[in-house]
Amino acid sequence: MSPRASFDSQSDIERKYKRLRQELIIGAIALGCVFLIGTLWYRFVEGWRWLDSAYMTVSTLATVGFGEINPLGDRGRLFTIILIAMGVISIGYIVNRFTEALIQGYFQEGRRLQQQRRLVESLSEHYILCGFGRTGRQIGMEFQAEGIPFVTLDLSLESVQAAQQMGYIAMQGDATLDDTLLRVGIERAICLVAALPSDAENLYTVLSAKTLNPKIRAIARASTEEAVTKLQRGGADAVVSPYITGGKRMAAAALRPQVMDFVDGILTGTDRAFYMEEFRLDADACPYVGQSLREARLRSQSGALVLAIRRADGTLIGGPTGETLLLSGDAMICMGTADQLRDLNQILGPIGSKAKALRLPKHT
Repeated sequence: MSPRASFDSQSDIERKYKRLRQELIIGAIALGCVFLIGTLWYRFVEGWRWLDSAYMTVSTLATVGFGEINPLGDRGRLFTIILIAMGVISIGYIVNRFTEALIQGYFQEGRRLQQQRRLVESLSEHYILCGFGRTGRQIGMEFQAEGIPFVTLDLSLESVQAAQQMGYIAMQGDATLDDTLLRVGIERAICLVAALPSDAENLYTVLSAKTLNPKIRAIARASTEEAVTKLQRGGADAVVSPYITGGKRMAAAALRPQVMDFVDGILTGTDRAFYMEEFRLDADACPYVGQSLREARLRSQSGALVLAIRRADGTLIGGPTGETLLLSGDAMICMGTADQLRDLNQILGPIGSKAKALRLPKHT
């Protein structure tokens, strides 16, 4: 089954669910109208009491076989026959629609879709993963390992079901469309990862995301070097080519195997002894802005090592010395155990990466 066919099948399910719900409502309204017509006839035409009129109408519609409350003439009996026919048609229609909904599972599907929408609506400052292919699956596993709240978006029904089986929040839809991104809370998200198989789709997704939320950080997958340039022009904050990156990593693994083992050991996985985190300094929250690393004594207080500092203008300072000043807007890249990084997070104050640092495991 093609992705487009899968998408159409779920769209059909949603449309049929809405149609059946509308038909059930119409059937209930029709039955109510029949009850009202019968009650009014017996009350004003036959001159019965309201209670007798309602009772006669209900017993007639229910076809329970009770006798007449009061004697009826030919006109009254003819109307009762018509009332029985209208009641049977209305009730039969409702039963037919209800049975179809139960057999096809549309009620369960509707509840599932509503629960899914509520889950997405409850997310805030989350990540959006577009595409759940081989690359997307690995990204999802890393997000789950880090405790990152994220929602998966894919056009293929099979991919969506696979993501849901892994315990992820997943929705089906075309990530290049604004309406689809709005459904997964693009305006509340802090990062979008475009891991779709097509460079054009990734470019459209990044453009749409940046239009809807200019502050969102967009990471895109690219297949060629030309696509890397176009995605950067389209607003992607970072572009990763699996082929280029994979080739570089394979070469590094061949030339510097111990270095690669060490780097892999601190970047991925849940059973790491050391972790790397980034901390963004804010003058309003961090008491050490304006001090040097020597004066701040971050290493002695937490045990974490400051590997590099990226200035707000993009300048990267690798291996900062004790005289390096800490400035507002700096992004510090630090390494240490989970406890050390957690302590450093508390020392630096309630900064932007606090929530991320607190997701580190308590024991390593």
